[in-house]
This record gives sequence, C-alpha cells and structure tokens, in this order.
Amino acid sequence: MAEFHIGLPLKESDIEAVHAGDYVYLTGTVYSARDAAHKRMTEALEKGEKLPFDINGSVIYYLGPSPARPGQVIGSAGPTTSSRMDKYTPALLDLGLKGMIGKGRRSEEVKDAIKRDKAVYFAAVGGAGALLSKCIIKSEVIAYEDLGTEAVRKMEVKELPVIVVTDCHGNSVY
Repeated sequence: MAEFHIGLPLKESDIEAVHAGDYVYLTGTVYSARDAAHKRMTEALEKGEKLPFDINGSVIYYLGPSPARPGQVIGSAGPTTSSRMDKYTPALLDLGLKGMIGKGRRSEEVKDAIKRDKAVYFAAVGGAGALLSKCIIKSEVIAYEDLGTEAVRKMEVKELPVIVVTDCHGNSVY
C-alpha cells in the first residue's frame, strides 16, 4: 500500500497511479450528491439539460451532511452507502465523472464502468463524519436546494483522507 496526496480535479495519471488499498489525501473541489440528487441529475440528462456542475474529472462525495454548528463550514460529513447510487453511476462515469467517495461495495456494472472509463472509487471512514468535516474548508449549495441535506454542494476539501476501494485496473479491496 502506498500513500498519495492528490489535487483535484483528478488527472488520468493520478487515477492510473493509485491501486486498491492505497491511502489518498484529496485537496480541491468535490461535489456532494446522494440518491435524490442523482435521480434529478439523471432526469435532467434525459431531458437534454445540463448537469449542475462540470462532471469532467470531477469527484462526487456521497454525502448528506448534518447542519453546521455556529462557526463551522459544514456539519458531520460522513459517507453514505454507495450502492444506492449504482443505477445512476455508469452513465455519469461515461460522461466524465472520475471519482466517487462513499462506503461499501459497488455493483459489477459500476466496477466495469470504473475500469472502462478509467475512474476510481474511494471510501471515507464511516462513523468519522465529525473528523472528516474538518477537511472541508468551504461548502455552498449549488443545485436542488429544496432537497435539504441532499442538495448538491460544491465543497473545497484539504487533505480529505480516503482509501482506494476500486481502482481503474479492476482491483478491489473487497
């Protein structure tokens, strides 16, 4: 296992360098989106509309943060179960999504798309949301505000610790 410090958006060379089990610290822009936001994004694409952010090279964190306490940028920021986004993920990977952060296993279709589209699936440690929130230095809702905690957020992260679960070479820690 190796350790990497990677700036975002993800570059192909970074994606190819990491392997399942590696520790990675991400710095840059990450977007939050959960089930309801993925459904809306898919519906927008079906209508020929644009996504609320440029997906090329982007990383989506499967996150629905708790409300921020006074003086904080964001509340607890732990990952949600990734498999709930599996039905939407291959299409987003085909459009240029390069990374996902969540927890748990992914479907064979998602793993195949990760390999085909040269992407990477990271895990953040579940139950460590309060600690992970300290790595988020800026957060703003950019779409679907009516979804509350499931709105799409643009977040700036600094040294967000994740583990490579599925790499672009077809390897997985599971």
